[in-house]
Amino acid sequence: MKGGAAVRMYVTGACPYCRRAEALLRNKGITPEIIRVDRDVAQRQTMQNLAHGRRSVPQIFINGQHVGGYDDIAAMDRRGALDPLLQETGRERGE
Repeated sequence: MKGGAAVRMYVTGACPYCRRAEALLRNKGITPEIIRVDRDVAQRQTMQNLAHGRRSVPQIFINGQHVGGYDDIAAMDRRGALDPLLQETGRERGE
């Protein structure tokens, strides 16, 4: 599936859930924008602000909407809710 969604992921280099999330998205034809928060303290703070205080990684945004982490998108995929979201045309909202 080739989607039009803009996907941004805040990750760390040593996070296995980050790699799983990226693999799931790539398998759906999406190349997420990867932002490493372990290399940039300011980006970690930005992530926390955008993710309503969440500190864990990954934090994933689809078309500017916070959708959570790997467990959240995996659950969305099992329910059939991820593909329609990824097919929406990408546009940033507040990021």
